Amino acid sequence: QVQLVESGGGSVQAGGSLKLSCAVSGYSLNRECMGWFRQAPGKQPEGVAVIDRGDNPKYADSVKGRFTISQDNDRNTLYLQMNSLKVEDTAMYYCGAERTGACYSGRTKWNYSGQGTQVTVS
Repeated sequence: QVQLVESGGGSVQAGGSLKLSCAVSGYSLNRECMGWFRQAPGKQPEGVAVIDRGDNPKYADSVKGRFTISQDNDRNTLYLQMNSLKVEDTAMYYCGAERTGACYSGRTKWNYSGQGTQVTVS
């Protein structure tokens, strides 16, 4: 059974940083499409970042230069380092895993995804 569990969210002031983690079980991150997406209240989901099957990171324009996606294959964990946070980054953040579909930063529908972790920037 595939399970993704996000953690690391919280409340932070604008300009601050947070690091999100996504612990994955039942699925290997190695050479797979993994990523993060978010959803703010009353808004459509928005893709944030992915690591594609060639281990290349890709970012949405809205977070480029501020967020860094990474993964630890030994720990089977995906990360999202978020710096210079803005009020508009406030959202529930989800991690996702995609087996066969295209791997792009705007992806919001995934084969597997977690329950999310809340990020609030004020």
